[in-house]
Amino acid sequence: MKLDVLNLDGSKSSTVTLDDTVFGIKPNHHVVHQAVTSELSNSRQGTHSSKNRSMVRGGGKKPWKQKGRGVARAGTNRSPIWKGGGVVFGPEPHKYNKKTTKKMRLLARKSVLSDKVKNGKFIIIDDISIEKPKTQLLSNLLSKLDLSDRKITLLVDSEKNNLFLAARNIPNVYLVESLHASTYDLIDCDIIVAEKSGVELLNNQLNVNR
Repeated sequence: MKLDVLNLDGSKSSTVTLDDTVFGIKPNHHVVHQAVTSELSNSRQGTHSSKNRSMVRGGGKKPWKQKGRGVARAGTNRSPIWKGGGVVFGPEPHKYNKKTTKKMRLLARKSVLSDKVKNGKFIIIDDISIEKPKTQLLSNLLSKLDLSDRKITLLVDSEKNNLFLAARNIPNVYLVESLHASTYDLIDCDIIVAEKSGVELLNNQLNVNR
């Protein structure tokens, strides 16, 4: 499979041959769902918490005597039915880890990439770089490619500080290195804009037959 490689001004630069075992498979939507669910679950901190009656302050002394007052008996002012009391069966810190196999994670990413390529939502740029860490420079670049109003995932071959600083001020643009892109990174966008060298890295990473 061949795709055009564009310059930063949107003109055609060359073509690149994509590996059909990575960018041309039949998408497995069930595995994609499992991978995304796993990634979102594993990203949760799980630090939500509440205080039960043993954790809240007070409660050492019996509020009043057992009998004779004409009211309900009480043994502590930190009972769950009292104001300021502990919480019954409240949330406690715990992990949300969901495991997926390596083959499933590879298949999920290949499925998303294949679907993006099939639907014309995968654009390859010869070299994505800017001279200064200016948001306006990146905005102008996206305007030339007619992508200003689209949600974009930028795939680059390595860490590029200027590009990262420019992209972080644009809410609909997410920058990630090709080898570190997760299934959620690839699917949570309208269009993937990839650097030519980044596509080659993806080819090598996801083609397990090499």
